[in-house]
Amino acid sequence: MKRILLSLLSLLFVNIAFAQTVTAYKIVENLNYRTDGDAYSRERCKLDVYYPEGEKGFATVVWFHGGGLSSGKKHIPEQLKNCGLAVVAVNYRLLPKAQLSDCLQDAAAAVAWTFNEIGQFGGDPHKIFVSGHSAGGYLTSMIGLDKKWLEAYHIDTDRIAGLIPFSGHAISHFAYRQSKGMKDTQPSIDEFAPLYYVRPDAPPLVIVSGDRELELLGRYEENAYFWRMMKVAGHKETYLYELDGYDHGAMAAPAFHILKTHVKEILKKED
Repeated sequence: MKRILLSLLSLLFVNIAFAQTVTAYKIVENLNYRTDGDAYSRERCKLDVYYPEGEKGFATVVWFHGGGLSSGKKHIPEQLKNCGLAVVAVNYRLLPKAQLSDCLQDAAAAVAWTFNEIGQFGGDPHKIFVSGHSAGGYLTSMIGLDKKWLEAYHIDTDRIAGLIPFSGHAISHFAYRQSKGMKDTQPSIDEFAPLYYVRPDAPPLVIVSGDRELELLGRYEENAYFWRMMKVAGHKETYLYELDGYDHGAMAAPAFHILKTHVKEILKKED
């Protein structure tokens, strides 16, 4: 476990890890990654692709927005622009119009789409990372640990180059627990909890949390337990960061520095 305090200086140089010369970035918006289902599914199941035009073999981050699984919309994070990476920003169905399993199916479908299609934009399908903030972090961990979601799309989850959840649940999501009449102070670990699927052969896992005293209820502690149990299970590449002084919302901005650092390290190992 690493407890760190990011300085303002490090934030000024957050893009250095991926600094490179590119002619231009292009964004293609509102691509359908699912064409089945009802009108709501067709409305929400869209993504944007932001990529360095004319480049080849670049890495891609699939980015899931936050919002408690009941709100939010796709966006390209500012900290991932113009840094040599492509970003696939995903909308997914939301509660209460959808079920939790629908959110997970959509997340898996979007990642599968990326594996199948990113090559058309010049990206390397062997360099796909999955990340997201809050609810997006939960979706990241769930589809990265529980292999059945991507198997439904004939994709081996372990092809993902790295999982980087920002302040996501490791226990069952609070919206799911609320739907079962559980109190916020009552944790659960069942089939809808990333902790339920702890395993030694998962992709590299980089867990980032805000300050334990400023985060949402128990969020740091459940992620620290997630980190510990992955280690106990024998996973060799699990990392935990706590960002001192940053609450649940503010932690996302400095967390991108950690994301890019680990992406760079993982890619270096593959070369």
